[in-house]
Amino acid sequence: DLRVDTYRATGAGGQHINTTDSAVRITHMPTGIVVQCQNQRSQHQNRAVAMNVLRSRLYEVELEKRRADTAELEANKQDISFGSQIRNYVLAPYRLVKDARTKLERGDVDSVLAGDIDDFIKAYLLSRRAA
Repeated sequence: DLRVDTYRATGAGGQHINTTDSAVRITHMPTGIVVQCQNQRSQHQNRAVAMNVLRSRLYEVELEKRRADTAELEANKQDISFGSQIRNYVLAPYRLVKDARTKLERGDVDSVLAGDIDDFIKAYLLSRRAA
């Protein structure tokens, strides 16, 4: 997925610059990122420098993609404030657990507090599918 092109470098360098193809251009085909280097005298050195620059640019693209994914997830979060809770637990005078999103109610509070929330998860997923 890389295309490597070599060509003659431009600029000062005397007669040596016209005899060797020391400049390197590397194209990353999936992303279209192009990196070129003609700073060094040898093609091997230019290729190594160009690969390092390409690696850092691909890393930056991946970081930006992860930042965008994280920002999208953060945008979907609700504020933690009064009235934004998911479930209400009433332990006295009667015992009841009520899901505010799906309106599902269960009277078996002890099992819900012990971690048996499969009914709430199923009801939430069904309500999301219907929406």
